[in-house]
Amino acid sequence: MNKERRIKKNQEFQEVFKKGQSYANRQFVVYILEREEQDHFRLGLSVSKKIGNAVTRNRVKRYVRQSFLELEDRIKKGNDYIIVARKPTCEMDFHETKKSLTHVLKRASVLRKY
Repeated sequence: MNKERRIKKNQEFQEVFKKGQSYANRQFVVYILEREEQDHFRLGLSVSKKIGNAVTRNRVKRYVRQSFLELEDRIKKGNDYIIVARKPTCEMDFHETKKSLTHVLKRASVLRKY
């Protein structure tokens, strides 16, 4: 994920948390904030220490990033997305992660159908 596609600053995270809308399932909470001035989406990840050790947290983040890259052409552009991982994600493999993210993005109506 290249630099202009990431959300890293705390201020940007707080803005999405406060002004954006949230959608959730058992594994993920997704916060979405529309930005008309962007022509691409930006992604921020939050994986708590409650999920597991550093290896587990990094694996979850890798799976989420890869899922977004594979769904890139279907995801609505011009939005900021923050993904908050919940406890059950520590036992999920890549395909389960992608399926769960697809589900929550469909609930948020930001995923186009093919």
